[in-house]
Amino acid sequence: MNATRRTILASSAVAALGGLRRPALAQSADRVLRFVPEGNLANPDPVWTTTTVARNHAAMIWDMLYARDASFRPQPQMVQGHEISDDRLRWRFTLREGLLFHDGEPVRAADCVASIKRWARRRPLGQTLLELANEMTAMDDRRFEIRLKKPFALMTNAFTDSCFVMPERIAKTDAYQQIGDYVGSGPFRFLRDEWVSGSRAAYARFDRYQPRQEPPSFLAGGKVANFDRVEWQIIPDPGTAASALQSGEVDWVQQPQVDLLPVLRSSPGVTVAVNDKVGAVAMLAVNHTQPPFDNPKLLRAILSAVDQSDFMQAATGGEASLFHIPCGIFTPGLPMATDAGMEVLTSPRDIERSRKLVAESGYKGERIVLMSPSDYPATQSLAQVATDLMKRLGLNVDYVSTDWGTLVQRRTSKEPSDKGGWNAYCTTYEGLTVADPATHIPLRGNGPAGWFGWPTSPRLEALRDRWFDAPDEEAQHAIASDMQRVAFEEVPFFPLGQIFTSTAFRDTLTGIVPASMPIFWNVRKA
Repeated sequence: MNATRRTILASSAVAALGGLRRPALAQSADRVLRFVPEGNLANPDPVWTTTTVARNHAAMIWDMLYARDASFRPQPQMVQGHEISDDRLRWRFTLREGLLFHDGEPVRAADCVASIKRWARRRPLGQTLLELANEMTAMDDRRFEIRLKKPFALMTNAFTDSCFVMPERIAKTDAYQQIGDYVGSGPFRFLRDEWVSGSRAAYARFDRYQPRQEPPSFLAGGKVANFDRVEWQIIPDPGTAASALQSGEVDWVQQPQVDLLPVLRSSPGVTVAVNDKVGAVAMLAVNHTQPPFDNPKLLRAILSAVDQSDFMQAATGGEASLFHIPCGIFTPGLPMATDAGMEVLTSPRDIERSRKLVAESGYKGERIVLMSPSDYPATQSLAQVATDLMKRLGLNVDYVSTDWGTLVQRRTSKEPSDKGGWNAYCTTYEGLTVADPATHIPLRGNGPAGWFGWPTSPRLEALRDRWFDAPDEEAQHAIASDMQRVAFEEVPFFPLGQIFTSTAFRDTLTGIVPASMPIFWNVRKA
C-alpha cells in the first residue's frame, strides 16, 4: 500500500465525510444501520438490470416465492407449499396467509403470475420456463397454477434466481422498460423520496411484514428486520469509506478495497471477514455484434494470451485467500466445474505467439472501446490488466473510465462504439449464478435476447437444452464439459478467475448472515 495512503487512513480523514447523512434526532442510533454498498444504486429495477447492487436492493424490499438456504437448496419463502401432478405437467402453488405489500394491499396469486412472467423474460431459467409453459393462471387470491408442455424439474430452482414478487400493476411493465414504482413485499420499504443516485438510498422497516417462523439461512428462512432504518451511503473513494468505518460514521462497508484490509484488520472496533464461500467469476465481456469481436479467430488469439494470475493478483492484491485459479466457464468447487479444454488457460503463455495469432485473425486495427468502472476498484483493476494485455497484443484499445451506473447504461447499446456503443468491459458474476447452464446468463448463445455482448451460438443452446433433459448429475457434468469446450472455441466471454470478497463492519454488529451478498435481516447492533 502507498505509504501516504496509510498515513491518511490512519489519521481518519473524517473531514471528507461531511456529506454523510445522520439519522433524525428522534431516532436511536442503535436502530439505524449505516451501510456502504459495493457501488451506486443507479437503477432499482432488478429485472431491467442484472447488477448485484440492484439485486441486493431488491432483496430488501421484495420477497421471493422460493429462496436458497445455506446449502443452496430452494426453500419455500412466500409460498406455503406446492403440489405437482403425477405426470409432472401441472404445478399448483399456495401462498402463505397474511402477506401484504407496502401499500397495505394483500399479495395475490395474480401478482405472483405477473411477476413471474416479467422476470422470466430476462433470466435464463425463466426463459426456459416460458418456452415450456402452456399457461400460468391465478386460481384464486392465494393459489396459482403453471401448466407445462413437458416436465421442468428446476421450477423451484428457477424462482430462487432473483424472482421478486411485485404488485401486478408494476409487474405488467414490459421487462425491457424500467419500472418507476417500488412498492414492495419484503421486510423493508424503499424510501424513494430520499434516493439520490450517486449519493444515498434509504429503507424503513415494514412493520406489517410476516416473516417465516424459522431461523435465517442464507436467503431463506425468517427475515426479521431489527433496524427501523437502513441507510446506504454511496462513498466512491475506498479510503474515505474505510475512514468512515474506523471512526464509526458508518457501521458496515460491503467490500473494502483490498490494499486497505491490513489497516482495517488492525483498527480497534472493526472486524474484517470473508463470509463469501462461493465467490464470483471475474470475466471480460465482449460485444459480438460489432467488429472486431465478431471474429472468433481474434477472440481465440486473445484467449491464448490470458494469464488469470495477472488478473487475480491485480484484483485481490495477491491475497491468496481471496482468489482461485484456474477458473473455467463454471464456478470452481461446484458440481458442474470441469477440466475439459482447460489447457487453453493453463498452458504456458507465449505473448509473441499470441501476437502472431492476432495478425493471422484478420484484425484490421479497429478501435476497441474497453469500459472500466471507476467506482469498483477490483473490477477497475481487471479492466486495466485487460487493456494492457490487448495493447501488448497490438490491439487499438481506448480505455474509457466511467462510474458503474454509466457503464451499465452504455452496455445496453448495440450501436458501433463511435456512436455510443462499446466493445468490451470487465465484470463479475456471482458463483451460484454461473454454477451451471440453467442460470448462466453469459453462457447463453441466444443472440439479441441474451446477455450484454449478445453472442449467438446454436451449439451452446443445443447443449443447454440437452443438459435440462439429462437423467442425472453425471450426464449433466458430461454435457457441461462439452459446453466448456465449445465456449473456449467460440469465446462468449473470457473467464479471468474466481474472486472471494471480504467485508468489514463495526464490532457492535451481530447476527450478520454469512453470504456472498449483504443480508440486512437478523442483524443487530449492540
